[in-house]
Amino acid sequence: MQATIITIGDEILIGQIVDTNSVSIAKHLNAAGIVVREKCSIGDERDEIVAAVRRAEERSEVIILTGGLGPTKDDITKKTLAELFHSPMRFDEAVATHVERMLAERGIAFNELNRSQAEVPACCTVLHNAHGTAPGMWFEEQGRVVVSLPGVPFEMEHLMQDEVMPRLKARFALRQIVHRTLITAGLAESLLAEQIASWEESLPPFLKLAYLPSAGVVRLRLSAYEVEGESVAEEIERRFATLKNYIPSYIVGFETATVEEMVHKMLIARGETLAAAESCTGGRIAAKFTALAGASAYLLSDVVAYSNEAKHSILGVENETLAAYGAVSEQVARQMAEGARRLSGATYALSTTGIAGPTGGSKEKPVGTVWMALATPEGTTAVRHACGTDRGQIADRATAYAIRLLRDYLREKA
Repeated sequence: MQATIITIGDEILIGQIVDTNSVSIAKHLNAAGIVVREKCSIGDERDEIVAAVRRAEERSEVIILTGGLGPTKDDITKKTLAELFHSPMRFDEAVATHVERMLAERGIAFNELNRSQAEVPACCTVLHNAHGTAPGMWFEEQGRVVVSLPGVPFEMEHLMQDEVMPRLKARFALRQIVHRTLITAGLAESLLAEQIASWEESLPPFLKLAYLPSAGVVRLRLSAYEVEGESVAEEIERRFATLKNYIPSYIVGFETATVEEMVHKMLIARGETLAAAESCTGGRIAAKFTALAGASAYLLSDVVAYSNEAKHSILGVENETLAAYGAVSEQVARQMAEGARRLSGATYALSTTGIAGPTGGSKEKPVGTVWMALATPEGTTAVRHACGTDRGQIADRATAYAIRLLRDYLREKA
């Protein structure tokens, strides 16, 4: 069973908004065993909508559209679909009553534009939108289903969950799609692929492996399409269990697991504490931990010492060290971490100092150079990483590397 997702709106094409609807719809469909064959975004043009739907009908049994269902003249999806299915419009009293009541609760007058929301193609099944004024619409033609949903994300989400998915499951005999994602950290994608090559080659043909790299981590996703779910899920678990023999030190966990969650749990379990001193990462290390409930049990402080003056006056970095080696150096990273640990009294302290660009680099210290350090009761360790060329990428990668430095230390200490 295959599907196409079509998002409609000029605002998507000009970059005014980000299309999150297709992501959410794809998750719903995949969870039900429907393979998303294609996703596309088109403008608010009649011919574009017609062409996209007709093209999708050649490839998919299920077509989901979002957007263009508002009461104003630029929202043309509803009328276009009526033409497409050679259907007259009809007035739906239930929709009109719902829209009038919803607007009254907000203190908005029910005018002719709002009333037009109750005009729907006669051939469609109306899907009740409990959270908005534009109803969803369900069409069937030659064994295919076309669904039109409002573009407002939370309205679309409720309609997918409450109306669309139950109907699709009742309408089609669906087989399961199984995905399982293992999170790794510490190996670049190419090195990881090299290290697990024999494991990958041993996978059965019905399991598909995907590498999904991002800042500091590589996700390994095993997928099986249109299968009997329970036995395949068990096989995936067995395959991932054997992978631990290949990369035991690089596995973080499954699905949404993060390195900071690992550190979070270890620090709480040990009753130990953490501080940070950040320059180029601008508070990102602390933000990663404060996003986790319970971080107050161990995170004592974070100093964002961006200037040399702050590094000296707050963290105690020696002026002589700054003059001799520069702010982006092993010596300064060490003194920053040691200063943060001394100030806070924490068990451990992390530091970062680097060149985030786009200017400020040199041949010896190009843009993306970051020194980071970990101060512990046993001493201080400093490492250097090349973190890329984009300013945001550099800060994200440096944050990931620094947290992993602490994770590795805690693991070795266990």
